[in-house]
Amino acid sequence: MFLRGCGLGACDTANLCNIQPGLLTTNLERFQGPVACAEKIGVPRGSGMFRHALSAVAFRGGEKITARVEHLKSTFTWSDAELRIVVSRGPLMLTRSKESHQRRSEFLVSGVGLEPSYIAHRPVMLGLSLEGQLKPWYYAVKFLKENGLLKRDRDFFSTIVVSEKVFMERFICPHKKTAPHLAEDYATACRGEVSARFSFT
Repeated sequence: MFLRGCGLGACDTANLCNIQPGLLTTNLERFQGPVACAEKIGVPRGSGMFRHALSAVAFRGGEKITARVEHLKSTFTWSDAELRIVVSRGPLMLTRSKESHQRRSEFLVSGVGLEPSYIAHRPVMLGLSLEGQLKPWYYAVKFLKENGLLKRDRDFFSTIVVSEKVFMERFICPHKKTAPHLAEDYATACRGEVSARFSFT
């Protein structure tokens, strides 16, 4: 009844308790803490992300969540407003390790050259695999661009939010003749290795 009052339906509650089964046995007073914490970080009751926010903050304690929020903010040099956008759209970001945030920041900001505000307004990219998607897809598109094989410049976000099938159809398969090693280099990058042809100076 309490969760229904927070805007969660039966399926949301089932999914939440599947991830955090301890919520089923904790007393109601203690359960109200994560709800207040979720609202404090910018995810209101009734929003589509509220279940995910509860999962992210449950049993972690206010001080620990505050520390994670501050670390996320400083790592990407976001303003309070930008941080609120990120957390409200992707609260599970708070469950990632500091090292994970640091690696993503180094790649997206220093490597790709994205502005922190650009990332903040597109937080879905932070949930993608760094080694399995972000890096190999970036390397492949950059290779094409460096070799004059792209007809027009591509926005980074619009490039990485498609399915792998679409990515292959757009950027890998059309260049089998002009870049015969591209498919092999891309597959190698997806395994966490970078070929010499994907090493840019």
